[in-house]
Amino acid sequence: MSELKKIRVPDLKKMKQHGDKIVMLTAYDATMARLIDQAGVDVLLVGDSLGMVILGHKTTVPVTLEDILYHTKAVARGANRSLVVADMPFMTYQISIEETLRNATRLIQEGGASAVKIEGGRMVTEAVRRLVDAGIPVMGHLGLQPQSIHKLGAFRKQAKTGDAAENLFEDAHALEKSGAFALVLEAIPKEVAREATSRLRIPTIGIGAGPHCDGQVLVSYDALGIYDEFVPTFVKQYAHLGRDIRAAVANYAEDIRKGRFPEQNKPIPISASKRLDA
Repeated sequence: MSELKKIRVPDLKKMKQHGDKIVMLTAYDATMARLIDQAGVDVLLVGDSLGMVILGHKTTVPVTLEDILYHTKAVARGANRSLVVADMPFMTYQISIEETLRNATRLIQEGGASAVKIEGGRMVTEAVRRLVDAGIPVMGHLGLQPQSIHKLGAFRKQAKTGDAAENLFEDAHALEKSGAFALVLEAIPKEVAREATSRLRIPTIGIGAGPHCDGQVLVSYDALGIYDEFVPTFVKQYAHLGRDIRAAVANYAEDIRKGRFPEQNKPIPISASKRLDA
């Protein structure tokens, strides 16, 4: 697809049909969004992972709608080509359909997102259907669902048994039938992801789900080596910016302490002094 063409929701289904892989990364601020967008990424997810990599929480559960809204506004200002998808945080879509509509509307109308993402299977299909009917595109999320960490007990691979895999397939079909335009599959066996991808007409985007999905997503702070408290085993680090930042700041601090920055007694050029006097 042309790098200049704005990615829209229907484009992702066309990419699946054409066999074009979907590229997705998380973004949380305008500067990073602009850089990732310029690199040709198709989808920018304002993930509730910001709770861990930006806000310092241990899980995504404490993230609020206001947190996601704030960062979505920034990402939307930085993105040009990429489709911006905003996560709906824990308990912003479970209480009532009316509240779900209200919260999703804010992410679209105030935040500037083009779609929202919701975790869960058949239990959220009514919410998905109502959002889609209202004109709000929805991306689903199955497999490991980080917002359910207290129920799961740990961040571990899901759908490892035959029954669990069939349950995931049923959830995936229900989400597709409800109008979800794409589905994130997190931390499931690659064979299960391949089967789900083949059964669905909508694209699947994997994270720790093997190579057979229609696209892949990573947390940008993981892929770029910025967040180093915990790196999932499935992550490939394409840079080690955390290490580079520490080294750069250490050099900056040393220059200040040794009087190398700012430079002392540097004469002002004559031409510059004339401009100052003018």
